[in-house]
Amino acid sequence: MRIVVIGSEGFIGQSLVSRLMARTRVSASGQSASLVTRLDLRMAASMASGPSASGSSPGGGRPGMRCVEGDICDRAVLARAFEGGVDVVFHLASIPGGAAEQNFELGLRINLQATLDLLEALRVTGTSPRLVFASTIGVYGVPMPVLIDEHTVPEPALSYGAHKYIGEVLIADYARRGFVDGRAVRIPGIVARPPTQGMLSIFLSDLIRELSAGRSFICPVAMDAPSWWMSRPCMVENLLHAAALPAASEPGAALAKRRTFLMPVLRLTMAEVVAGIAAVRGPEVLGRVSYQPNAKLQAQFAAYPPLECPQALAAGFRHDGDVRTLVRRALECA
Repeated sequence: MRIVVIGSEGFIGQSLVSRLMARTRVSASGQSASLVTRLDLRMAASMASGPSASGSSPGGGRPGMRCVEGDICDRAVLARAFEGGVDVVFHLASIPGGAAEQNFELGLRINLQATLDLLEALRVTGTSPRLVFASTIGVYGVPMPVLIDEHTVPEPALSYGAHKYIGEVLIADYARRGFVDGRAVRIPGIVARPPTQGMLSIFLSDLIRELSAGRSFICPVAMDAPSWWMSRPCMVENLLHAAALPAASEPGAALAKRRTFLMPVLRLTMAEVVAGIAAVRGPEVLGRVSYQPNAKLQAQFAAYPPLECPQALAAGFRHDGDVRTLVRRALECA
């Protein structure tokens, strides 16, 4: 099995690679049954052993891993990543919403053009590899309707959501033609991300990370403001599950004919998450949070309606289960 993770150095990508490597069997002779190729613009120093900024290296000596550094819009870089064939691709690379709004050209190139270039690179292989595409709940825009379900029509309000939605449509069309076996998953707020620039929804992670570390936190949305939540371990499980779904052409694969999946989530208010943190870290957490709502931020990321996705649930996708489990799993990466 030859697997390529595009955007391997990102928050979700790093955890996904770890899970893939944990599942890789290595023989007594040091040979691996699978090859995981990490592809990103820059590799961690421990991974990128080669001197070239756009070259490939064997993955720091780890059996079954290969690293390719370079711009994902560069066809030569994609060719190196797919060298020897590819069975599964996880496309996680993106420019987040805030940064894409500030730099339209960069967002267009990475969030849309790179996806089209990837589809073309996979098409010419002639092998119809599986492609798992990280889309976003940002396709729904604001204001959201009173209920989101699997029939809700996307109406993106940011370039990021628009480009991801176009990517979904392109993947569905390439899948219809048999060029790829594509699946898109609409990712909600994933916690707890490390501090970062350009991601407008980072306060969702900051809330858990700061309060859990014993620091005070000023929440930029109201205490009764609801959002959709998922931990990184849960999201990684859902990505692996998406890759494992039978192809739409396989017998008994009626659910897999759906190319885009809305992820099950926990819909929780800020106060409910704070209570969950307090249940895990201690009641003193409750005295360390205050609220100074930003109306624009709240409308974009903390005014989420109920979400229903019975087809995704029937296909085997899952949420974290409850708020305490969400917090505990989020803290694994805080």
